[in-house]
Amino acid sequence: MIGTTTTAAPLTEARVAGLDVTGQGPWRAYLERSRALMAADKATLAAERAGGTVPASAAAHLKGESGMPLDRPAAWYASAQAAHVADNIVSWQTPAGGWGKNVDRGGPLRRRGEHYAPVDDDPAGGVVARADGWSYVGTIDNDATTTELRFLARAQAARQGPGGAAWRAAFVKGVRYLLDAQYPNGGFPQVYPLQGGYHDAITYNDDALATVVALLDAVAAREGDYAFVPAGLAAQAGAAAERAVDVVLASQIVAGGVLAGWCQQHDALTLAPVGARNFEPAALSTAESARLLSLLMRRPKPSARLVAAVDAGVAWLKRAAVYDVAWVRQADGGRVLVARPGAGPIWPRMIDIATARPVFGDRDGTIHTDVNELSLERRSGYGWFGDRPAAALADHARWTARRP
Repeated sequence: MIGTTTTAAPLTEARVAGLDVTGQGPWRAYLERSRALMAADKATLAAERAGGTVPASAAAHLKGESGMPLDRPAAWYASAQAAHVADNIVSWQTPAGGWGKNVDRGGPLRRRGEHYAPVDDDPAGGVVARADGWSYVGTIDNDATTTELRFLARAQAARQGPGGAAWRAAFVKGVRYLLDAQYPNGGFPQVYPLQGGYHDAITYNDDALATVVALLDAVAAREGDYAFVPAGLAAQAGAAAERAVDVVLASQIVAGGVLAGWCQQHDALTLAPVGARNFEPAALSTAESARLLSLLMRRPKPSARLVAAVDAGVAWLKRAAVYDVAWVRQADGGRVLVARPGAGPIWPRMIDIATARPVFGDRDGTIHTDVNELSLERRSGYGWFGDRPAAALADHARWTARRP
């Protein structure tokens, strides 16, 4: 054990007051807007519940499949089943314009007075459930909001005219929600309106920011499913995507004197790498870094700065690869790292910034250098090793070959 995880600080007025006076205005306005939108969300729900009973949640909670397939033949999106999913999405959209996570959108429509986001994070995972039950009411975690928007775009394309008007209106409102959620420096929090805690950090974890940028790029292009997007909104989406790329470049971590990769989350104001849940310390993250590198390599006109960032990040991923070990599942379902000559490469999920050694977090906040020391539940319930960076390395080889 080499230490304990420190959770990221929330974005607050007090912290904004520590900025240079000329830089405080946009952040104060952001906080005011966030508070106003949360107040409106809460007031709307309270008004629906006034004088009546509160309906129990009928939403199907799930992990993984969302009920919003994006890979069906075009004709399927004109079906009654697809229309039900799109109507479900519209019914669950918050007044601010976002959506909660981990809900089956093929399930029942939201009833008046039903909570907008019935799924809280597992309190056993180190997240303290909010006393008011107001959690993840609008989020980009687990592909939420972006998947709802992509499905609405696909569905409305199959129903031109008045039949798809409600879906198009919800889509526009959802894109405006993402634009509202973006920080003045280009980053995105995990939850918006702001929930506090590590959720306020700029979130690269599980590809949250990268997924938002990919959607904003599609909106900006106004092609295919997105041809209906108003030109002004498309221009705003394109500008927001570029600001997000700028903050990715600005937050790349220097380790050992050279540019390396990124943490799963970075402080909203300082861009410093920060911890999140108890088992997620502030460390370089190979999986998230790989996705960010692929995002950067897809920019149409890469600057010299971007090229240097990508080349340095790929070089770091190559250094971070490990060989002659395998991450295997045992008969009892638990995972363990074992010696296996000739195996690899695989990548540890997290790399200590100062020592360049793999690190692993446990439920109690302790940080370890040996994954096999972790509790069985946390050792087996998190992706501590994987081969995802291999795809980014392959992307880089092709990208380099295309460069003049």
